[in-house]
Amino acid sequence: MGIQERRRRERERRRQQIIVAAKRVFSVKGFSKTTMEDIAREAELSPGTLYLYFKNKDELYASLSLRILQYMNIRLEDVKKEKDHNPEQKIASIKEALYDVYQFDPMILINMFHLQSSETLKNLSTPLLENIAELSRNSLQTLADIFKNSSGRNRFLTRQPTAIADIVWSLFTGIVLWDESKRMIDDDKDYLKQTLDIAFEIFARGISK
Repeated sequence: MGIQERRRRERERRRQQIIVAAKRVFSVKGFSKTTMEDIAREAELSPGTLYLYFKNKDELYASLSLRILQYMNIRLEDVKKEKDHNPEQKIASIKEALYDVYQFDPMILINMFHLQSSETLKNLSTPLLENIAELSRNSLQTLADIFKNSSGRNRFLTRQPTAIADIVWSLFTGIVLWDESKRMIDDDKDYLKQTLDIAFEIFARGISK
């Protein structure tokens, strides 16, 4: 292994060390109360070292979204590859895939939804913003492809697949954020799975011929 490769691996290892520490601190203190100094202390690094990898707290916070977006891309691609499933089964598979993404990391998924509708995006570096945007576009395009492929069986109303993908994404986002608000009132209640089941059942009826 050459010097350049060792340096690259060391830099990536250090970056992941910071991200893991940030996630732990954010989960305990929340975004607004967390400081870069808190994260540096958790990572056992100097605050100055953090700024070599992330220009501010917003960028570090947003970077946590990349892993869950990558996982979402993988799960939706799995659904797209299901050749023998009928449209109703496809919708059930989409629902399960999205629920898997939620279970993969609820806190980061919720933070990502808040991020996409906040001023924080303006504080991100161009490469990170482009990376998040590309992964998000890929997920929506895969969803659209799933509905495009299914519509050929004449089981669904003829609609724009991209519009249907946007509706599914909005449905999922809205229910997750709604469930979060319910948990703030009563943390012992878990309405997400049953609400997704009902919502996707109604959605499937709405686009069926």
